[in-house]
This record gives sequence, structure tokens and C-alpha cells, in this order.
Amino acid sequence: MNQLLSSPRLMPALLVTACLGALGTALASQYWGGLYPCVLCIYQRYAYGIAMALAALAFLAAAGPLRRRLALAGSGLAFLGGSAIAVFHVGVEQKWWEGTADCQGSALPEGATVEQLREILMNQQFAACDAVAWELFGVSIAGYNVLACAFLAALSFWAAVKRGAA
Repeated sequence: MNQLLSSPRLMPALLVTACLGALGTALASQYWGGLYPCVLCIYQRYAYGIAMALAALAFLAAAGPLRRRLALAGSGLAFLGGSAIAVFHVGVEQKWWEGTADCQGSALPEGATVEQLREILMNQQFAACDAVAWELFGVSIAGYNVLACAFLAALSFWAAVKRGAA
């Protein structure tokens, strides 16, 4: 058991698994749960994708401990970025500040007929960044993502500096 815990590939594998779980949950909630993501939700997914790619590089860098440590640190930075985006998203949901320009949706074309505008609006899949689509115990998905990304960032940085990563 102790040998398993000191394996240099264990933590990168766990980080990749966590990213796959988070992205899988996000996609399942979108396509099966009907929770269409806003642009800030999409940005948070990018952070998971980058962190996952770097953790996969750390997993594959068995011959290079320095490369593994750098990839794990990069994964931690990606998670920190995801946590920062999630904090911003929570602020937008709570109306503490305005969202980005992309949070407003696309502009409607000038000179369009009422029927064309109706068609555009009925077929546009847009979620407002300031609307909480789902919450549990008063905490939104973005709020939980703040915690998840911060935890995974700490785990990544710990794995990058711990002795077993060498």
C-alpha cells in the first residue's frame, strides 16, 4: 500500500480522473439534465481541460521528474484559474458585479422582421450568467466549482513538491 501511495503516477492519474468526472458531470447535466451552460461555465470547463492535459503529461513523464513536477504545477495553475473564474461567476450570480460582454448573449440583427427575430430567439440556446440554474444547500454549481478547483489546485501543488513525485 505504501508503495502505491509513493508511485509518481498515482496523483496525475487521480487528477485526470477528477477532471474527467467534472467534465463528464457538466456534459451530462447539459445534454441529459437540460442545464445549458453560460459562457462563464464554458470557461470553467476549459480550465479542467487544460489541467487534465497537463496532468496526463505528468502521468506520461515517468522518466523526467522535473517535467512531471512542472506539469503538475501547471495543472495546479490551471485549477487556480478555474477557481478564479468560478469566484467571478459566483459574484455575477449574486449580482455583486457585472458579467462579461459575452454574458449578455449575441446582438440581434438590425432590420430583421418580427418572424426572423422570433426564429432567432426560439432557436438560440443561451444561459444568462447571472441566473443560478441549479443549487444545493443554497450553493450554486459555480460555488461548488470554486471549492473543487481550489482543492484540486492544492492537490496538484502538493504532488509537484512532495518527495514521491521525484
